[in-house]
Amino acid sequence: MSEIAIVTGGSRGIGAATARMLAQRGYDVAISYLSNEAAAATVVRDIEAAGQRGLAVKCDAASETETEKLFEAVDRELGTLTALVNNAGITGKVDRLDSAPAETIRTCIDASVYGTIWASRAAVRRMSTRYDGKGGAIVNVSSIAAKLGSPNYYVWYAAAKGAVDALTIGLAKEVVKEGIRVNAVAPGIIDTDIHEHSSGLERRVEKEAHLIPMGRAGTPEEVAEGIVWLLSDVSSYVTAEILQISGAR
Repeated sequence: MSEIAIVTGGSRGIGAATARMLAQRGYDVAISYLSNEAAAATVVRDIEAAGQRGLAVKCDAASETETEKLFEAVDRELGTLTALVNNAGITGKVDRLDSAPAETIRTCIDASVYGTIWASRAAVRRMSTRYDGKGGAIVNVSSIAAKLGSPNYYVWYAAAKGAVDALTIGLAKEVVKEGIRVNAVAPGIIDTDIHEHSSGLERRVEKEAHLIPMGRAGTPEEVAEGIVWLLSDVSSYVTAEILQISGAR
């Protein structure tokens, strides 16, 4: 019987790469998306082409109610959840903190922090032996921004990802004896469209490659490999860890 995973924000970028890779490794995969239904449908087709069941659910990660509906849809359509990837998030346009609009800051923090909390809570209620679950694994997508602070870019995003790191460590210790492992990945500059669509940084990958000791940006698939490893039994003794995937930045 297949493992069953949810990937939030799974219609593009790291989330889409992770969903596809999980399907290739034998998982049935549900993805959530905020607005791009066509992109989500493409990912589901790729999941099904890999021989697994796929499901796309429109969901605002910041909404507790919509998140609960996402998990209920997976309960009905796919079955017992065993893996969660908290990937949904947004940076907002690049700015200094003192001039950033309140709505930009709030939207970012709501999606990254509340979104991770709502989904993690729903997953624990299904996975934990405390609730007669059979265990599972959670991987949160953080960012190297939590370490670097992202001055003059989006310090609110760095702060949000710092909160995700703290949640990862605390929740991992809280549920470690209930069959659940909780870890995070912290990507550096990854070659996805988030830079143009979310932050407004055109050609960031090209312009800032010199800042990366490895000399290049990472790919979504390289991050997905780390996520899938942390979800798998191969990493069975790993929890409360934050895996940096940043080319040594």
